[in-house]
Amino acid sequence: MNPFYHRIYKVVRHIPKGRVATYGLVARLAGRPGAARTVGWALSALPDDSDVPWWRVLNAAGRISLSGADHGSVVQRALLLREGVKFAPGGGGAVNLAVFGWPAEAYDSAAAAHTRAASSRRSRRLKGLRT
Repeated sequence: MNPFYHRIYKVVRHIPKGRVATYGLVARLAGRPGAARTVGWALSALPDDSDVPWWRVLNAAGRISLSGADHGSVVQRALLLREGVKFAPGGGGAVNLAVFGWPAEAYDSAAAAHTRAASSRRSRRLKGLRT
């Protein structure tokens, strides 16, 4: 088996019950930033009797990436709800990564970086208006 897959499974096994991580974060923690799709492939290769909690991995928007065609998304949502993870109202509801993301610091720092970048863009726009 692919050694990177083993590292992915090790990271995913560390995600606690009631928490989620993104494919991208799992890839980064497994040592290969930018390999989010590979994380998806690794999780889809798991046998049915695996002890790896694949359902705790979501896309970057906090949404389930599985298509509804094979009912995998229904199973994933049910498993997350059973663990206490909440989804935003509506059919495409996302999980609030700031609340349920693991490790929390990863999502707090990402949110802070996004806020700093938005603030910097806003400052540049306002500065351009003043001149």
